[in-house]
Amino acid sequence: MTHAVHRLIGPALVVGLLMAPAATFAQDSKSAALATELTSLLDQMKLDSIASQYADQVVGALYIPGTQLLVVTGKSSAHFDPMLKQKAYRDVYIDLSSASVAGSKVFVIDQNCDGLASKPDGGAPADTWEAGTQALTFDGEWRKAKMTEDAYGKAFADADERYARLLALLIAQVK
Repeated sequence: MTHAVHRLIGPALVVGLLMAPAATFAQDSKSAALATELTSLLDQMKLDSIASQYADQVVGALYIPGTQLLVVTGKSSAHFDPMLKQKAYRDVYIDLSSASVAGSKVFVIDQNCDGLASKPDGGAPADTWEAGTQALTFDGEWRKAKMTEDAYGKAFADADERYARLLALLIAQVK
């Protein structure tokens, strides 16, 4: 190798190492396309909320067009049956948000209604995920969350996958 090539290897290696953490946060979002589909359907149907029941759970969403998609799920009870039959989706969302069975609640704040992102783009607000007693803000600041980078990436992947499943249930309900 020539001397010039040796001089380029060091800086290229440093740049590659500095870029590696950024690649971790650029995870593909499984929920992105589903959030877009759901909000499009809600717009078409002129709905601001939707809810559905699955297994022993109920999921509800409140849609604030262009701003937020708020999704909550928790253990089901007979309390929700009449509301679901009457398509009182906003009531389901409100009750589920405030009175779900302890430890069963999952709450997602999807900023910009575009699915979860592991790190927001250029000054956009961060998405949040709450499950039981764990609350995460997906702002890319894994150290601030007192997590390792790998644990943050896994937490995001798990949250995104669960959120995608919830969105799919809500899409099926709208259709």
